Parts: sequence; structure tokens; C-alpha cells
Amino acid sequence: MAHIPFGYKIENGKAVVDQSEADKLRFLYKAYLSGKSLSNSAKSADLRMLHPTIKNLLTNKHYLGDEFYPPLIGLEIYEGVQAELLRRATKLGRLNHQHKCKAIIIPTKFHLSRGFKTFDDPIKQAEYLYSLIEREEY
Repeated sequence: MAHIPFGYKIENGKAVVDQSEADKLRFLYKAYLSGKSLSNSAKSADLRMLHPTIKNLLTNKHYLGDEFYPPLIGLEIYEGVQAELLRRATKLGRLNHQHKCKAIIIPTKFHLSRGFKTFDDPIKQAEYLYSLIEREEY
């Protein structure tokens, strides 16, 4: 494992609950459900983290428990936080952000002048063939 989620530690090759961190994590979930913002929830849970890190803690499915990690929070609390995150994002208009990308037009046809040279070196041959391109067609 490259990274152990907050609230766990490794003992004898197994993930176990770090009780002091787990208590802070549970308090974070409850504070967010009570209506506090992400940063205020973290402050009240005595966590000094940036906004994206707090959101990652609130959306980490490992806290429900899996084959490696024991559960830290219940499904009802986890789903409640996910619903609240979605509700707030919707209210603030932060859903369906579609970045308008400039369309990239890739030429699909090329007009080449006649080539007569051949090279044993494939790189030199490619350079020569590219030099024969007179125009690109879209």
C-alpha cells in the first residue's frame, strides 16, 4: 500500500483503526451533516486540512469497510453526507460544469510533392517524407 487513509494504521501487515483519528473523522462527518461547511466541519473536528482533502475524506468509500480496511462509519451516515454534498453542489450551481474546449481539427489528407530519395535510416526517411508535404487538407 502506498498510502493509508486517514483513520487507519498498519500493524502486522493489516489495517487497523487509529482510534484518535477515527474519532476525529466521525466528528467530521457528523459536523458536516449538521450543516457546517467543509472547512468549519474540519475545524470543529480539530483537523487542519485544505478544502479538497476534507472532501476526499468525506467521499472515501474505504471508511465503510472492505476486504482490507475495517469500517469506521456506517452506511447511513456515509450516504447522508454524499446526498448533502450533492444537494449543496446543486444549490450552488456546481454540477454539470462542462468546459468548452476548442475543437481540434486534425488534417486527414496531405498533398505531397513527388519524392525520389530513399534513406537506410528510418528517421532520415521520415524527415524527408515530411519535407515533401506541400499542404494539409481538412
